[in-house]
Amino acid sequence: MFSLPKLLVIALVFGAIYYFFFRKPKTVEKSKKNPKKPKHDQIEDTMIACPSCGTFVSTDDAFIKNGQYFYSKACMDK
Repeated sequence: MFSLPKLLVIALVFGAIYYFFFRKPKTVEKSKKNPKKPKHDQIEDTMIACPSCGTFVSTDDAFIKNGQYFYSKACMDK
């Protein structure tokens, strides 16, 4: 009735139709199940004014002396 090559072509056509028209996108399902959490780099830093010069500096980049955050070593030595 049908030869093997014809059956393969028909199966490929039906597979392609299913793939392009009836398949649900996986990205929509993933985004609902796994909400993105902010990475450590994306978390905002606290900005503090230097007591010596008044410049705002991030707590990660500041120099600390006696519990105070300074903009630079020069401000810290004043």
